[in-house]
This record gives sequence, C-alpha cells and structure tokens, in this order.
Amino acid sequence: MPDAHAVSEVHLLQNYLLIGGLLFVIGLVGFLSRRNMIVMFLSAEMMLQGVSVSLVGWGRFHNDWGGQMLVIFILTVAACEAAIALALIQMLFQRGGNLDVALWQRLREDNQPAYVDREIPEDYDPKQIFPTLTPAGIDPKIREEETIHRTHV
Repeated sequence: MPDAHAVSEVHLLQNYLLIGGLLFVIGLVGFLSRRNMIVMFLSAEMMLQGVSVSLVGWGRFHNDWGGQMLVIFILTVAACEAAIALALIQMLFQRGGNLDVALWQRLREDNQPAYVDREIPEDYDPKQIFPTLTPAGIDPKIREEETIHRTHV
C-alpha cells in the first residue's frame, strides 16, 4: 500500500497540471478567437504561464530545481517579448489607428495570397497608406531625400 506522502504528491501534481492545462487552453482559445493584437499577446502570455505552472509542478514532483529554473528563463523571455510587443502595438496603432489584425493583410509578401475575412470592419479606408515589408533578400528602396533628411524617426 502506498504511503500517504506519495499519494498527496501525486494529487498535488495533478492539481498543478490541471491548473496549467486550464491556463493554456484559455490562452489558446483567446488567441484563436480574438483579432485584437493586445488580447492576442495577453493570451500568448497566459499560455506561457500555463506551461510554467506545469513545469513547477513536475519540478516539485521529482524534487528537482530544473522546472523552477526553466520558469525563471520563461519569465525573462516573456518580459522581453512583452516589451517588444508593446513597441510593435504602439507603432501599428500610430500608423493605422486600429489594432484589428485583419487590417494588416498588406504586410504579407507579394507572392502570398490574401486571407479573405468576412468580418472586415466597415471603417476600412482603402486609400489609407499602410507600411509594407520588403520581400526577403531584396534591399529596400530608399529615397535620396530620406538619406539627407528624415521627416520622422
């Protein structure tokens, strides 16, 4: 008959994995069902936290600090990702005035087909100039007046 300590550790591991799995699934549903960039990044962070809770649970179950050390690494990467995401979101909102992912379809490369979405917002202005990406391997064209004096940084 197993001792009470081993049974309680298994139940504790199951609770850790249940909470971690729930956090991951909630984050996945939020990421796949929303089009707002801020909500998508928050959902990705929630998925990372679900994985972190599971790693802590496995580390405790095996009496090993590897899970906790990996969680510290994940938290560091998540903080860097959040800073980059905040800068990206701010730049995209400043340029387009909207954070809906469907409006940023023109950022794809020329050889990629457009994704057809039936729910594009009504306030879409086709005359609005969006930033475009240079295809891979081709140097972007820079106007001469941009090299002498930049209108914005």
